[in-house]
Amino acid sequence: MTPDEVRDYCLAKPGAWLDQPWEDDQVAKVSDKIFAFLGTTSVGLKCGATRAEADEWLLQYPQDASVMPYIGRSGWNTLAIAGAIPDDELREAMDASYDTVVSKLPKSRRPAAGEG
Repeated sequence: MTPDEVRDYCLAKPGAWLDQPWEDDQVAKVSDKIFAFLGTTSVGLKCGATRAEADEWLLQYPQDASVMPYIGRSGWNTLAIAGAIPDDELREAMDASYDTVVSKLPKSRRPAAGEG
């Protein structure tokens, strides 16, 4: 996948929108919560409910997955784009990150299925 394809895939999710909360950094949000940090060579995603779950990515792809600074302890990883991680697994990781973030939103702030 290219960085543009990653961004477009994330933004196609119901209720997803692009934000630039910090200089030169783009994120994909649903409601007011980030579910993907969009980089030029990587994407930051919630890869597990716990650090132990997220560590499975590090074991499987040691050259292409790393713990995100500051929020890594909460299960966030940086995954390389166009590396050893197959595109379908990147898509699954983006789906899982989105689903995890949406599941934690109050029902009143969750997007409708057709929204996006």
